[in-house]
Amino acid sequence: MHIAFFNPQGNFDPADSYWTQHPDFGGQLVYVKELALAMAAQGHRVDIVTRRIIDPNWREFSAPIDRYPDSDAVRIIRVPCGGDTFLPKEKLWAHLAEWVGNIVAFYAQEDALPEFVTTHYGDGGLAGVLFRGKTGVRFSFTGHSLGAQKMDKLHAGAENLAALDARYHFTERIFAERLAMNHASMIVTSTMQEKREQYAHRAYRGAVDPLGADEDRFVVIPPGVNRRVFSPEPGELDAAIGERLTAAIVRDIPPARRRLPLVLLSSRLDPKKNHIGVVQAFAESASLRAVANLAIVVRGVDDPLQQRAQLPPAERAILDEIVRVLDENDLWGAVTSFPLNNQHELAAAYRRAAARKSVFALTAHYEPFGLAPLEAMSCGLPAVVTRNGGPSESMIELSTRKKYGILVNPADPADIARGLMAALSPLSAWETLRAAGIERVTSRYTWERTAAGYIDAISAARHRVLQHGTLAIPPWFSDPRPENSIPLSELAHLYGTNTGN
Repeated sequence: MHIAFFNPQGNFDPADSYWTQHPDFGGQLVYVKELALAMAAQGHRVDIVTRRIIDPNWREFSAPIDRYPDSDAVRIIRVPCGGDTFLPKEKLWAHLAEWVGNIVAFYAQEDALPEFVTTHYGDGGLAGVLFRGKTGVRFSFTGHSLGAQKMDKLHAGAENLAALDARYHFTERIFAERLAMNHASMIVTSTMQEKREQYAHRAYRGAVDPLGADEDRFVVIPPGVNRRVFSPEPGELDAAIGERLTAAIVRDIPPARRRLPLVLLSSRLDPKKNHIGVVQAFAESASLRAVANLAIVVRGVDDPLQQRAQLPPAERAILDEIVRVLDENDLWGAVTSFPLNNQHELAAAYRRAAARKSVFALTAHYEPFGLAPLEAMSCGLPAVVTRNGGPSESMIELSTRKKYGILVNPADPADIARGLMAALSPLSAWETLRAAGIERVTSRYTWERTAAGYIDAISAARHRVLQHGTLAIPPWFSDPRPENSIPLSELAHLYGTNTGN
């Protein structure tokens, strides 16, 4: 089968340039690349279609066609729109009709349309709607994250809706998501919870009914772990990362505590990741302090807790709060921090931490899926994870109630401490969790399984009678001139906020 992926934001190249360094080059790109490669390995031809950039500051993305060295069956096709310079994802909406027109022209030159399109994020989804309108080729929609949930997290209301919309372009995003949901032949979610809660949000009423008429178009396909990187088998960076970790421990931890296991926090510094919850658990639990030290990973700074002034203000504010708790509770002898700068270093750190009988912690207030705990588990490091969101499905097999990790209440430091203690002690509990974690990843969360799930669902969707696509494409997407701009009142109405222009 010939399958195209529509992903206009960010970009792709063999070196994975700028990944994790730029807001437009995050986990969605990892998802698309790994899924495309896994599909190709199963005998399919795959095109990753993105935007061409001819800009001296982004030299990696100027070639119209590129390939990954380990797969001849995957092409990176870069199609121009909106000029040559890099545009952040919030600025792409007005150019997507042009982008789709150029994609149609590209495939016309080849005289071979793809047989199916998978679309990603709201902008890719809108492109799928426009492309289907021009070619009839069906598409799937994988939202990754939806605009309405981000509006919820930002506490959108009458007093701030205009400012939030000016920054994040929620009006375009919500309308694009509604169109993509309505016109897609299938909708892919990572968890049942995502289907039940996110797509049932009031902002999407009238576009999709995930628990009723449209339920058969939804398919739950979890993403996978890159086992080429995240494996319990020793890697070439293990020794160097082990030395880095040891140097940080010697610098920060007194001799009597240096052999203790670690509670490893490796998620990015973001308030929603709730680093402070684990720090407060250490402050409140003498039992936890007796059996483990806390290790905090921060990219790009050798001694993050002491050099936090070098970080951006938002990240520095999180570390400032952590330092305040350390000072108030005299915790400095139980905490270290050090940098990890890419996935290979992170995997090596997980393996070295596992050798110390340590645990991974992610106590986010809400985690839509939670791939990071699975990556740690794949390296043999047990995980203690928030109960809010996707981990409630990945850490427990619902049919048997078997536990593969430990879930905690992120709002309760005492419960976080309880979960960490349960993973760390006795040693037999740690060993059981380690084995269960590896089993969980290898049996369910691999890209090979993700690709097979997509292919099966695509085959079914291509033969399903279409009973959707009732929403008309508004002029601001098909002909995005200033006179066709979207009134803010439309977003206010859909979101349920009594304001508008």
